[in-house]
Amino acid sequence: MSRRKLTPVEKARREIYSVSCLDILNHQNWMALALEQAQQAAQEGDVPVGAVIVRNGELIAAAGNARQRLQRPTAHAEILAIEQACEKLGTWNLSDCAVYVTLEPCCMCAGAILQARIPLVVYGADDPKAGAVKTLFSLLNDSRLNHRCEVISGILDTACGKVLTDFFQKRRDEKKG
Repeated sequence: MSRRKLTPVEKARREIYSVSCLDILNHQNWMALALEQAQQAAQEGDVPVGAVIVRNGELIAAAGNARQRLQRPTAHAEILAIEQACEKLGTWNLSDCAVYVTLEPCCMCAGAILQARIPLVVYGADDPKAGAVKTLFSLLNDSRLNHRCEVISGILDTACGKVLTDFFQKRRDEKKG
């Protein structure tokens, strides 16, 4: 029985999906970079969510939320990172990439991830108010759609949740004072 040759996309997916202790450390390292983007967003007055896109172990794009700064409702970290990655790679098809995001993607961002064909989504904290990956909806694994994603959640979830909690606590304190 002969084995068929894997396509480049299949090879990339096989590499992305193999999970070991080393992979978990890599996930944590990439999530730490996403957290840096989230903290930068908070310093600029935006909700602290950060995202990075990685291809073959190389950072392709990094962004934090910029809705307030840009005054655009679509300026979520994931959307901005996807746009950067597409521009850098010269294609809309990111099927050999992974996205790391500090907060569970919303419906808009999950839709963009699906449209960009990103096969792996790694996120930190669940979003009980707008999460579209597993908390409120399961868009990335909906069998009615033509594309689905592997999802890994809970990577650095405490740190990802804390940056959000601290940001909103500071906002509440400023309103009181």
